[in-house]
Amino acid sequence: MIDLRAIQALSNDRRLSILEWLKDPEAHFRPQLDGDLVKDGVCGALIAAKLGISQPTLSEHMKVLCLAGLLQSKRIKQWTFYKRNEPRIREIKKSIALNL
Repeated sequence: MIDLRAIQALSNDRRLSILEWLKDPEAHFRPQLDGDLVKDGVCGALIAAKLGISQPTLSEHMKVLCLAGLLQSKRIKQWTFYKRNEPRIREIKKSIALNL
């Protein structure tokens, strides 16, 4: 069964860009003062800046991606860091492929 939350999350170009950038965060984002880009994820402020959107708008996109299980979030100090949930992404890809 295809997860409708995942399909909804994947139906937005900005969210697809975020997922693509987080595949290789070191290639798409500058080093951070706090948190490792790969181990801890990318700070939401860097993602918002790259997209050219406000923090509240980014928060809505990240909420959709996290609720669909595509991203994991982690708090470090006052910042939220995001990284891909690779096992969940593989599961969704398999589900979509089986239903085509």
